[in-house]
Formats: sequence, C-alpha cells, structure tokens
Amino acid sequence: MSEAGRLDREFLRSALALASTSDVDHLLVIGDTTIPPADLRGRKCRKKLIYAVTAEAIGQELLSRKERAIVIPAYDYSRTERVKMAIVSALSQGEFKEGDAVLCLTGRIGRHLDTMMTMRIGGSLDDRVAIEGVKLGDEFNSQVIDALIQLALQIGQEGFEGHPIGTIIAIGDHNAVMETSRQLTINPFQGLSESERNVLDPRIREAIKNFSVLDGAFVIREDGVVLAAGRYLSASDENVKIPLGLGARHAAAASITATTKCIALVVSQTSGAVRLFKEGNIVLELHQTARRT
Repeated sequence: MSEAGRLDREFLRSALALASTSDVDHLLVIGDTTIPPADLRGRKCRKKLIYAVTAEAIGQELLSRKERAIVIPAYDYSRTERVKMAIVSALSQGEFKEGDAVLCLTGRIGRHLDTMMTMRIGGSLDDRVAIEGVKLGDEFNSQVIDALIQLALQIGQEGFEGHPIGTIIAIGDHNAVMETSRQLTINPFQGLSESERNVLDPRIREAIKNFSVLDGAFVIREDGVVLAAGRYLSASDENVKIPLGLGARHAAAASITATTKCIALVVSQTSGAVRLFKEGNIVLELHQTARRT
C-alpha cells in the first residue's frame, strides 16, 4: 500500500472512531464516495451516518439500502462551502435538531475524503453565518426553501446562456411584499393555475432560471406558489446596513425583509454568491469557487 493510501485509511479510521464517541450525534459524509461496509461493521457511528451526495442516482441507491441521504448541487464549492450547503440541506429536511454535534467528512468531488470538521447546530458555521438564522419559522415550507436555495446556486453558477446574472427571490408575507412593490414588466406567471406555478415542480424552477434575466424580483408564497416576476421592491428602511461592496439588489432585499416578514434570496451578478436575508440581515452566505462558462 502506498503512503498516500495508508494515510487515507488511517484518516478514515480515526474519523470513524471519533464519530463513534458519545460526543458526536451525526456523521455527515459529503461527496460521492461512500464508506466501505467493512469499515463500518461493529462501529457505533453506523447509525449516525448520513450522506450528502451530488448525484440523484447515488442518493436513490443509498435510500434503497435504508441509508440516510440527501442530494446537494454538484457545483465547484470549496470544502467549507460544501459543508455549509450540506448542513443547510440536512437541517431543512429535519435531519438535525438544535444542539446536535455533527462530524463532517468531505474532500474533492470524486476523490478520497480528506477533511474533517465539527459543527454544533445552533452554533457558528463561520464568523458571519449562524445556522440558527436558517431556521426560518414554521410558516415556511422547508422543501420550498431548500429547492429555492439550490435554484439560486444554479443561477449564480450557470447564469443565462453563458452570461452572469443576478436576481432577488422574496418568499413569504406575500400580501405585504406585493403592496410594497410594483410590476416592471409583464408578469409571465399571470393566468397560470396555482398547481402550474409551484417551485416544487422542476419545470417551474427551470422557468425561474430563464426569467431571471428580467429586471426586478420574484415574489413567492410560503407554500412555493410563484405570484410574480419582474417586481420592483420599493420598500426602504434607513436603518438597514449592508456590507460594503454590496449593491442595490442587496439593499432592496435587506429593506424588504426589514419592513415585512418575508425572507429574500439574492444572487450576486458579480460573483454568483447567494445570500439569504431575514429581518434586514444576512443570515446565510454561500460562495462558489468558480462559475460555469
């Protein structure tokens, strides 16, 4: 066995031993590399294991074997961003609860696991992001939020026909958002039945990607029904402060979430980063290491 191979094996053994202790509630393995059954045999961490994979087929195979699994986008994140995305997805799907200790293993997609991080749900993911901020309230459908976060990441990564684009997606408190906004363009969702314009339908998410080239924001109800695209958000709050370097799109999202009870996802046209606003503040940031060209 090569030195590299021996190191990989020792790293995995050490991680599994640590995950088997009573201090760890969940073992989150992020990537498309599954742990060999022989390495898990007899270990207490086996019941704690949850996979975050980038391929739907792998996720379905794991579920068919009675393993816990979630699917996250396959875009080029740094290891830290990949852990953050996996934790957000797992939390939105009810896999974790407040106070849980999560041991995370990840590496480059398609490569051996080479990085270990520990997270406490409700604690800080980094200096600026607290997972508590992503717990948005019972009025929001977790499947809708998870689908929209992944959609925002796709828009930031892919753009439109090779060109970077940015957008705002306002979710919840739709009456107040509609009252404090106005239509900039023809609303492409007007006239469709509610069943034909819910973001849980992949065809509607694809339509949102295409309509992201329009000026203005999307307004989406808590249950995922798209009410409008191309809305100008006219809410203004002088007390809202956004970090230097963020522009009008982020200021609009901060103001609308400060003056209503909605939340807002913003895709940065400049960097492709996705930021989630709540009560005028950024509660989640997801940065990608590269954009598709």
